[in-house]
Amino acid sequence: MGDVYLTHEGYEKLRKELEQLKTLKRREISKAIGEARAHGDLSENAEYTYAKEAQGLNEKKIAELEAKLSRAKLIDESAMPKDEILIGAKVKLKDMDSAEELEYSLVAEEEADYSVGKISVTSPVGEALLGHKENDTVKINIPAGTLKYKVIKISRE
Repeated sequence: MGDVYLTHEGYEKLRKELEQLKTLKRREISKAIGEARAHGDLSENAEYTYAKEAQGLNEKKIAELEAKLSRAKLIDESAMPKDEILIGAKVKLKDMDSAEELEYSLVAEEEADYSVGKISVTSPVGEALLGHKENDTVKINIPAGTLKYKVIKISRE
């Protein structure tokens, strides 16, 4: 497994999630297992089975987060060119077909959240935008067709 490139914000988000899973979530699951055990026969106890499955999923998520954080390389956005679309950039685009304006932040795959405008640099759109500058026109092939955007503005968050 390779390096995981994260912004400082993304690193902190993963670190906090890991801390919550290791403390609060583990305690909740342990309590649920204890309560289910108190009900008697474990072989036919659905609550116990559910709690043990939840424990396994929680431990798997903890291991995944620990692995990501151990391979994390923090992105020094201050050392990156301000006029080029790279990871960590916030871009304002104009759809050349609809004239709609869009804003995206380009982030690592682990930080991507389309609902808040964070797209992965490994997504078709993110990958196609990398390296472009303001006023460039970018054609992006996606499964639904071709997108054509003009880069209006590039900034760092």
